[in-house]
Amino acid sequence: MRTLRIALCQINPIVGDIDGNLKKILSFTDKAVNSGAQIVVFPELALTGYTPEDLLFYPAFINKTEESLNEIVKNVKDFIVIAGLPIKRNDLYNAAAIMSNGKLIDIYHKMYLPNYSVFDEMRYFKPGQRVPVYEYEGVVFAVNICEDIFHPSLSTFIQASTGAELVINISASPFYSEKYERKLRMLTTRAYDMGAYVVYLNMVGGQDEIVLDGRSLVVSPSGEIIKIAKAFEEDLAVVELDIEAVTRVRMREPKIRWEPEFLEDIEVVKIPSCKTEKKQKNYALTASEIQKISSVLLTEEEEIFKALVTGLKDYVNKNGFQKVCLGLSGGIDSAFVALIAKEALGKDRVTGVFMPSLYTSNESREDVYELVKNLGVELIEISIDETFTEYIKTLSKIFAGLPEDITEENIQSRIRANILMALSNKFGWLVITTGNKSEMAVGYSTLYGDMAGGYAVIKDVYKTTVYKVAKWVSNGIIPERVFTKPPSAELKPGQTDQDSLPPYDILDKILKLHIEKCMGEREIIEYGFDEDTVKRVLNMVKKAEFKRRQSPPGIKISPVSLGKDWRFPITNRFNY
Repeated sequence: MRTLRIALCQINPIVGDIDGNLKKILSFTDKAVNSGAQIVVFPELALTGYTPEDLLFYPAFINKTEESLNEIVKNVKDFIVIAGLPIKRNDLYNAAAIMSNGKLIDIYHKMYLPNYSVFDEMRYFKPGQRVPVYEYEGVVFAVNICEDIFHPSLSTFIQASTGAELVINISASPFYSEKYERKLRMLTTRAYDMGAYVVYLNMVGGQDEIVLDGRSLVVSPSGEIIKIAKAFEEDLAVVELDIEAVTRVRMREPKIRWEPEFLEDIEVVKIPSCKTEKKQKNYALTASEIQKISSVLLTEEEEIFKALVTGLKDYVNKNGFQKVCLGLSGGIDSAFVALIAKEALGKDRVTGVFMPSLYTSNESREDVYELVKNLGVELIEISIDETFTEYIKTLSKIFAGLPEDITEENIQSRIRANILMALSNKFGWLVITTGNKSEMAVGYSTLYGDMAGGYAVIKDVYKTTVYKVAKWVSNGIIPERVFTKPPSAELKPGQTDQDSLPPYDILDKILKLHIEKCMGEREIIEYGFDEDTVKRVLNMVKKAEFKRRQSPPGIKISPVSLGKDWRFPITNRFNY
């Protein structure tokens, strides 16, 4: 029986830390080889981290990457290593290096460069034009990179039709809610249609706005999931594949038995036999390991929460912050962010700051103190009343005869931001903001006030989703009253969010249609929404663009976030 033992090294590299990433790759390689793996696989751009962005313009960066590749090659003995990196030959390519027996066997160039959503690969790379396959110990396998298997083209099928029994796809595929289910259906369909094993290796970890969720997997030639790695965590997944299963499936269901003339010139790169001694541990698949898609999916709430925790944890740790602080108001947003922070960093690395005013209700005070008690985090209380009084006194002459309005409300928010930033400067803490996507979309936020900070944890989470995920994860940590009381900024007597906004269940539906489905006024109204409400919401979205452009980076969890996904001109007279 022909078998092949393969190790999926699902790692969390740091962008630009080429030495650290190299060390991690060598460490995982040792563990994989000790398991008897014959092929050891690492993700797309594993050596540099994903995505290096304009670091790719610097020759020193590319040269350092290639030097590190040479170090890997020297350490590869009687096995194969496949790893992603940028590489310059006649041009710059997003590449996969195939190494064995101390030699660089081949370099595969990514063919399909995504240039949508958060992707900007055409800015940096030239697309590849070769579609090689590799023969090793009687097994023919193919290598491609991320979009190459996602793209509805023939490249992957050409590899399979040329004889590839195993397709290895190395990837750095950013997370958003419900994407993974679609990805599973695509990958299982690809495997079934080709009658080949599909090994899909995804990176894991947070990088600025994006989160990579891991969940690498192996799909059988029959389209069944037979191995899956951890979600949002590093993992080493080893599996032994029965290559004869490909022959059995293809004989009975010869879906790719076609040989167009252009396939005759496909390059087959032969890799000398390594004669790896497999360790005794059994990595062969059993019937009980074959899983249906429904059995490997996380709930929407769990996916989103894990993504937010991963994004915050990696942003803080990779950028060298020891602690975070955030303003606690007694509302759902700050309570949810505090819970995320405690889960990501531990209670000793989180400080809540309660900054009451004369408009702060007793209920909010009680809820803040109950929350921090349940979380076990530090709390600092600093009243803003005296400072606010001094502001009003200072401005009294120039404001004489004018009624109070949003100006006085925003002053309070900016005082709180000044306090948080003073703590940040004095103690080196990262200020994390608590504004949600609904507020960011319509500008229900204060520039240089509650928007001020270093990282916007729930910037891409609609208000209704905040309630939903917070309820799922709370388990009594967030006081029950926080879920039931009307949301309020408490910047004037009796204020609620709905004084300025439509109810959140209506607002969020309109925003999703506009932001994620690219619908304008007429189209949204046809869904049954009130015309005046739709006009008001879309006008608010348009007017708030200058605020969003100045907001901190935040974690992407939806198909279209208000970060790299959203690129609208501030000066803009088009009416939707």
